[in-house]
Amino acid sequence: MLAPILVRYDTGSGRWILAATVLGSAMAAIDATVVGIALPTIGRHFHAPLGTLQWVVTGYTLTLAALLLVAGSLGDERGRRRIFQIGVAWFTLASAGCALAPNAGVLIATRILQGVGAALLTPGSLAIIQASFTPDDRGRAIGAWSGLGGVATAAGPLLGGYLVAAASWRWIFLINLPIGAAVLAISARHVPESRDPDAPRRIDLGGAVLAVAFLATLTFGLIEAPAKGWTSPAVAGMLTASVIAGAAFLLLESRSRHAMLPLAIFRNRQFSATNTVTFVLYAALGGVLFLLPVELQIVDGYSPLESGMALLPLTAIMLLLSARSGRLAGRIGPRLQMTAGPVIVGAGLLLLTRTSTDSSYLTGVLPAVLVFGLGLACTVAPLTMTALGALPDHQAGLASAVNNDVARAGSLIAVAVLPALAGMKGSTYLHPSEFASGFKTAVLIAAAWSAASGGLAALGVRNPEAVAGPGAEAAAEAGAGAGVGEPAECFHCALDATPLNTRSRT
Repeated sequence: MLAPILVRYDTGSGRWILAATVLGSAMAAIDATVVGIALPTIGRHFHAPLGTLQWVVTGYTLTLAALLLVAGSLGDERGRRRIFQIGVAWFTLASAGCALAPNAGVLIATRILQGVGAALLTPGSLAIIQASFTPDDRGRAIGAWSGLGGVATAAGPLLGGYLVAAASWRWIFLINLPIGAAVLAISARHVPESRDPDAPRRIDLGGAVLAVAFLATLTFGLIEAPAKGWTSPAVAGMLTASVIAGAAFLLLESRSRHAMLPLAIFRNRQFSATNTVTFVLYAALGGVLFLLPVELQIVDGYSPLESGMALLPLTAIMLLLSARSGRLAGRIGPRLQMTAGPVIVGAGLLLLTRTSTDSSYLTGVLPAVLVFGLGLACTVAPLTMTALGALPDHQAGLASAVNNDVARAGSLIAVAVLPALAGMKGSTYLHPSEFASGFKTAVLIAAAWSAASGGLAALGVRNPEAVAGPGAEAAAEAGAGAGVGEPAECFHCALDATPLNTRSRT
């Protein structure tokens, strides 16, 4: 067993640990955000169809979502600092590969590798804080980690828009090289190693492989179906393979003694209901915020920098109101906010339909962003607290990791399927009138999904007598710094800075 070295928040050691973990997680969050801003430029550079742009986003999210749980287990068993450093190095090298990509195929491949690195570093970031700080300072450290990460994420679109306009889209990846080098140097010198003595000695690699196979085949089928046809051998074969891989994953996880996803946790109605709400809501968010930067730049004539700035009020609202929303949910229970919040988000999405006819930011975009932000601030902290509080305290890390993974999976699938549902194909994004029509349809679909998630919360979520256990208290602290801008890919990645932070399994 490797005993952790506990430090105080107001010490030099504590500040160095915070710097390493904030920079590491912010590197992945910023990268996700700026890619969304750069998509139109990347598409024009490679003369790529819409499906290729979808793969630039989903390739990263696919490996990140599929490997997140097993990566957390690796950190617990092999050393959290070690796996965090491997993830940072991997992510940095993959970023260099993205910057040097000679064609769209290589860019997609290196984005997939980036997702592997992000999966390795993401759970370690918060787990290092949990293991390194004294119990009295842990909540403060988590709040600072989230707040600083939120600031970094908010700066991502501005930095990305500037780099795309002033230099090249390749610089949005090159910027990760000095950051990654700094994180590696700081963590090697100042971050203590820690492990979980109760972590299983065996890692569920079989489950990870099946999860990747399931998400990859499903994503391929959904993205390629509009161009190739749903009955084409390639699409039908991939969708069939996804069903087989998904069934095999569930069978393996139900029988494995070391499952990365213990299916028994879904017998808890509160946990299952909360994650169902998460999946549907984040599908709505991920799908729209994949398309929004393209809409603003191609249809409304925004520059990359202007489209990056469009969601800044959303970040400000989250920073101001998320913690208050979490405290309110702790007093009255989460059901009301989890019901009303997604409906308000849906109303904000409906307002986005006006962007195609009103290119003015003040009248065409800002009202939608404000309503959208209020709905998110109402929802995110209570949702996260409920997910953490639904399971026993010793499973708070697993609960958070699963909830984060569900959010990413929802966004991944929505980015793959929403353009097809809206009738978007091939070069649609290069023709403003065609894209505007498809975007309006996509927003209407996403608004319906968002409202439906509120209805699911009303039916399935209960108000427990005590929502906030230790895990939920940490989520409320993190809520103070909630920020947006990642999906990174548009938005779901930006939400790495919200309370939906991945913790390693405990």
